[in-house]
Amino acid sequence: MPDAFTTRVLSLATGSAERVADITGDCESFLREAASGRDGLLNVFVPHATAGIAIIETGAGSDDDLLSALHTLLPADDRWQHRHGSPGHGRDHVLPAFVPPHATLPVIGGRLELGTWQSVCLVDTNVSNRDRTVRLSFLG
Repeated sequence: MPDAFTTRVLSLATGSAERVADITGDCESFLREAASGRDGLLNVFVPHATAGIAIIETGAGSDDDLLSALHTLLPADDRWQHRHGSPGHGRDHVLPAFVPPHATLPVIGGRLELGTWQSVCLVDTNVSNRDRTVRLSFLG
């Protein structure tokens, strides 16, 4: 019988621009191995102080809309007390209060149970940190 708890760490290069990276395929690939057709929960966690996990539609402009909304809510200017790094970097440290660093999702029959247009995405506004890790954990 497979382990009740299995975990994997993904490494992603997010580049030098703000990004919403769809990691749904990575989650599904992990579950094919880890869940073995069982029901359970997938926890997705990004261990970074300047990134988050969002469940959002991608490919139809919503990912760009999210980045635009974050620019409105969290402008990259000199208002932030946290001032190291690139200009406006303090806002990156506030991001996880709006886009949390985790999501827990249902797994039914070994498959991720998302709505038709939902994707699991890493949201990264920190252009100074190009390498990210995401921990996927299945409990079932």
